[in-house]
Amino acid sequence: MYFKKIIGRKCYLSPVDENDFQKYAQWLNEPELSIYLETYNEIVTAKSEKNRFNNIKDRYEYSIIQSDNNELIGNCGLFRIDHINQTAETGIFIGRKDIWNKGYGTEALSLLLDYGFKALNLHNISLQVYEYNVRAIKTYEKIGFKKIGIKREALYRNMKRHNIIYMDILAD
Repeated sequence: MYFKKIIGRKCYLSPVDENDFQKYAQWLNEPELSIYLETYNEIVTAKSEKNRFNNIKDRYEYSIIQSDNNELIGNCGLFRIDHINQTAETGIFIGRKDIWNKGYGTEALSLLLDYGFKALNLHNISLQVYEYNVRAIKTYEKIGFKKIGIKREALYRNMKRHNIIYMDILAD
């Protein structure tokens, strides 16, 4: 069951439904998606995703739900939250490839950032992205993220070395 916790026009963010672990496991094993995620080299099973769901703590993780049909389309969240220094890290993915490049990721991340800055009183939210994920980098820049650094050749994927780009956005 989904709850409209943070509402946008195209989508809304709902607390993760524990019954969605199989869908997440399916997405996280799809090479077209997982190539952009840290889970690329992991074996993600329905059981491991169910265990991960049961152990979510100290993070604000949300399912991204398409507004017009209440269908699960992805996931986003804030983690490594430091309330004293008002910082956090974020991550997002849209699992449904048929709706990539339709603005759902942009809206979902914008909703999450607004929540982080206004409701959680955060000041700085950061992320990391692989240099070959050009679509995501353009989305992050459109939202207002700035590149703050590069970890050179820190990712070895498909027999090639790649940079990891660090980006952040401030509340103002």
